[in-house]
Amino acid sequence: MENKKRRRRTGKKARRNRIIVILSGVLAAFAIVLVGAMIGWLIIGDNKTPEEEALEQEALFEASLEVEEEKNEEFINESTIDAIVKAGHNVSEALSKRPATVEMTPENTAEFATIESCSINESGKVEVSVKSEGIPKSDDKYYYLFEEATYDEGIVEGSEPIARIYKNDDTSFSVDLNKGAANTRLFSKFQVAVKMDDQYVSISHAKYITNPGACAGYSYGGMQHKSIKGLLPDPLRIGELADLGCEYATYNIPLNHILVTSGGIPYSYGGVTYHFNSQIINDYDTLFKRLNGMGIDVAAIILNNASTSAYPEITHPSARSGSTAPYYMFNASNESGVKALAAIGSFLANRYSGSGHGNVSMWIIANEVNARREYNYMTHTDVNTYTVAFTRAFRVFYNAIKSQNSAAKVYIPIDQRWTYNTEKTGDYDAKDVLDIFASSLSEYGNIDWGLAAHPYSFPNGNTAFWKSSKYVNHTETTPCITMENIEVLTNYMKKPEMLDTSGNVRSIILSEIGYSSASGQALQAAAFAYAYVKMEQNGYIDALMLSRQTDAGDEIAALGLALGLQTTGGGKKQIWNVFKYIDTDKRNEVISFAYDIVGKTF
Repeated sequence: MENKKRRRRTGKKARRNRIIVILSGVLAAFAIVLVGAMIGWLIIGDNKTPEEEALEQEALFEASLEVEEEKNEEFINESTIDAIVKAGHNVSEALSKRPATVEMTPENTAEFATIESCSINESGKVEVSVKSEGIPKSDDKYYYLFEEATYDEGIVEGSEPIARIYKNDDTSFSVDLNKGAANTRLFSKFQVAVKMDDQYVSISHAKYITNPGACAGYSYGGMQHKSIKGLLPDPLRIGELADLGCEYATYNIPLNHILVTSGGIPYSYGGVTYHFNSQIINDYDTLFKRLNGMGIDVAAIILNNASTSAYPEITHPSARSGSTAPYYMFNASNESGVKALAAIGSFLANRYSGSGHGNVSMWIIANEVNARREYNYMTHTDVNTYTVAFTRAFRVFYNAIKSQNSAAKVYIPIDQRWTYNTEKTGDYDAKDVLDIFASSLSEYGNIDWGLAAHPYSFPNGNTAFWKSSKYVNHTETTPCITMENIEVLTNYMKKPEMLDTSGNVRSIILSEIGYSSASGQALQAAAFAYAYVKMEQNGYIDALMLSRQTDAGDEIAALGLALGLQTTGGGKKQIWNVFKYIDTDKRNEVISFAYDIVGKTF
């Protein structure tokens, strides 16, 4: 009897083992099929991240090991089965969440993906974040990142990607910045591509780095001020600025004055060594430190008067001949030009942002850029081509300056001819230039540029700017913007497409404004008084720089404009006291005379 029971138990056990072996085989086969499916998916173009792949493969591998181990045991426990089932569910869920694959067509390829941001991250690397609706079908499973020069349009034939990453609808690249090196990426733009028919095809619009200040060593944004009052100073009479209560000052930096071919102050940047005139630079050091010591913030104007200098690459190739203009278009049309502008901007911002040589909080790039013929010469072309040439150079200066001083402000300057048709004279309307400039910067990565306007009367000798004029009205299409209709400018800058990266109105300064005393000192003083009060009431103007402290003999001779607070001989005009006291408790006392001249109280 006992032997029969033993035989029955032995039979049951054998049958159970056979069932277990069969079940083990089935489960092992299931795991192998899943692994095979995963491998097949990878081969044809898996779009998961490496982390997702690793987790899924690890789960499948562990499950298959457990199955193999259980083949040699008497039974499979519940945890083993649960692990295999869970692995299968994980794979199934991952497959269901995979973004849809999208066929590439001529219509959807160029901007299939969007570079959401291109910025310097906390680790000091360039991070390019990419987003798309689905995954583009291509030769393999990768997105490729290309670096382009500012003067290139699209992926240059023969170039190779600088990084690749698994395709997904939300991913990012990370590459080295190489600040200051010959292969720096601070001034490059970036583009995403896929490989189709063994060729790299762009699927995104290019973007530049938009936060160059993240790698800056300084953060000087200027001093606190009680007023917006500023002046173009007379270097021989700097000491008088303290008596005038001046808060801001503009000063020109013509590049031909500060650059030399050798000696001086060497500065290596981007793999090239440039040389700066040590005597002239030391003079700027002394001047800026003295102004800062009087509580005055400096706006430095970088001017290209270097068309025949030892550094011809600074000047745009289309601006190197054919003009007697004092200043020329900067060159960002080739590698040598970009390197030179980057080095100049970096040197100046580094020297005047906290290194002990005086501080500059505002940088103005060029002079009245819409005045092509007079102040920013380049061979005449359409306004879009002209403005894009300036915009590229501006961004190089912006990134160079902000990469040294994160709090510095960088401005584009325009004159008062807003929509005035200047094509006949070879210039451009300020509004057209501003629109193209703002649109281009936004398209390739918006940055916090500022506006330096020059709302002189029109014509410039029309000191009584408040009188009716066919050139001035209060609409957006006004031919000219003067202090009579300055709200047209500030209202325009409130438009959504003109706001800064935080959605605020950009910094607006009036870096040149002035009224001539040729028609009488009282009229000049009244004009300034009325203009200053209007500026204050406007609320969107950060600073004004009256032109100038002392009359310029050449301006009087050539244009009949005597714009100074004092004569060439140093005699103080009536406007002197108005300027001195207009931001004090003596304001009403010093401007009351102007009410009768202007014809109203203000």
